[in-house]
Amino acid sequence: MNDTLRLTEEFSAGAARLRVDVYGGEPREHVLDDLTFLNYRLADVRISPTVTLDAPDIVWHQDGEKAVRYDGRRVTFTGSWPAGPLQKVIVAVLALRMEDVGLHPSHSAAVQYRGRTFLFLGGESNHGKSMGLIEAGIRGALQVASETTVISQYGRAVMGSAAPFLVKRTEGTERSDKAAPNKGVEKFWGRMPTWPMYEGEPPNIDLVIVPAIDGNFDPATNRLIPFEAQFQFLHSLQNYFLTNELLAPGHVIPMLDNDELRQRRAEFVASFCERPFYFIRAATPQVLLDEVDKVL
Repeated sequence: MNDTLRLTEEFSAGAARLRVDVYGGEPREHVLDDLTFLNYRLADVRISPTVTLDAPDIVWHQDGEKAVRYDGRRVTFTGSWPAGPLQKVIVAVLALRMEDVGLHPSHSAAVQYRGRTFLFLGGESNHGKSMGLIEAGIRGALQVASETTVISQYGRAVMGSAAPFLVKRTEGTERSDKAAPNKGVEKFWGRMPTWPMYEGEPPNIDLVIVPAIDGNFDPATNRLIPFEAQFQFLHSLQNYFLTNELLAPGHVIPMLDNDELRQRRAEFVASFCERPFYFIRAATPQVLLDEVDKVL
């Protein structure tokens, strides 16, 4: 195995930092040539101009038999890997580092609408987050976040992803089962609308909407009991650790979570879920927002 250090690169998301060391293989300018997926999933990821961390969080030995493992501190890749699996692991490990500094990536869209800031939560089923965001924008809402809302320990939306859809998937992450995002837009609006972005201080999140859009649903709105709210919100946080994900055929993502981290996460979930949560069933995004208007 060639142990020549080819690259050391540091990524940041807010105050969180992650270092990647690459050994062997051909020289490379960056670990990833495109940060679109990282920004879609973690709101604002940047390559640091200088490396500040003393040790790597991810090590990639480009030579050798393909493998991936985690020792409780560091993920190690061996062999030839496309960008897709690498970026998935970078997202998961950087999400853990974000939790260390009190930042919680949530699989949710966020808007400021009619004087309130709230989430459209992906939750367990993830049926309507983006469609709700678009219809809210048409009705005058300001977008705080699209795919991911980064929430502080105190319940404020401190960062948010900008792109409403992931237009292109990187090699190794292609999914035939995912419909083209523009199809839903064509069905409900004809063409992609535009809407303004929120640019003020990080807003407090006032309430949470768990949407379920399906053409067969009669409208129904229910306020969730504490167990239901915490169940749905925990799903939106766990989404970043990919415990059910394949990185490649025969290679699962390592188990990065542990009981201590899960307990800390549960305590944050319990605190955050003291605000109102509503589950709204609707046939279309327009009906969904009609129901939201009643709640507000």
